Amino acid sequence: MDIKLTGRKALITGGSKGLGLAIARTFWQAGADVAVMARGRDALDEAAAAIGASSGGKVLPVACDVRRADDIAAGFAKVTQALGHIDVLVNNAGTSNAHPFETVTDAQWQEDLDLKLFAAIRLTRLAWPHMKQQRWGRIINVLNIGAKAPRPASAPTSVTRAAGMALTKVLAGEGAAHGILVNALLVGFIESDQWVQRAAKLNVPVADFLANMGKEIPLGRVGTAQEFANVALFLASDAASYVAGVAINVDGGRSPVI
Repeated sequence: MDIKLTGRKALITGGSKGLGLAIARTFWQAGADVAVMARGRDALDEAAAAIGASSGGKVLPVACDVRRADDIAAGFAKVTQALGHIDVLVNNAGTSNAHPFETVTDAQWQEDLDLKLFAAIRLTRLAWPHMKQQRWGRIINVLNIGAKAPRPASAPTSVTRAAGMALTKVLAGEGAAHGILVNALLVGFIESDQWVQRAAKLNVPVADFLANMGKEIPLGRVGTAQEFANVALFLASDAASYVAGVAINVDGGRSPVI
């Protein structure tokens, strides 16, 4: 199947590194104009250069702290001014923030909610009207498998991600009649900068660190960012025209919950 996004306009948060960058590059290669949002300007510029290394659609880097409502409004205005509108929204901003419940402060709870839940709410609210008007839209919420199967010492992130899964289902029910398909992708162990950094802190070779992680996965290995992006591309396309309101595990079979 040759999946194309020709003419589509996509916005990916957390788009300067890791999964977000892989999704942005994959969408761009499929023919979409892409806007990538993140806080760091240098990383954004590097990402934009990497995505648009050859001729093709537009690549727009937008510095934005999605924890802040005013930043989101200003950043989204820049995106629509440059691209006209948004057809595909990927809410990918987030970090792993897992601790024993008793140690998590109110400030940490609020920051996690602002970054992972309210950012998705606010950006969806901005993108929704045009999607509804044109009767076509795709919204993909990137969560993790803890949303379905939270483990001990996984607060606040597993709780926030579970709320994101509920948001996905609510939006899918409201959007389907207007051609807006909303789904979630749940991350398992995927190669990313955070694991490289953790291996460095432990003074362990990255290959050995990832191989050890792979022992917990039925497929026997850690996934790649490109494998994750491939699933996102399918959901963003016309090929997924009858998929709505689902939360798909992209985890090599690691989650105990379907």
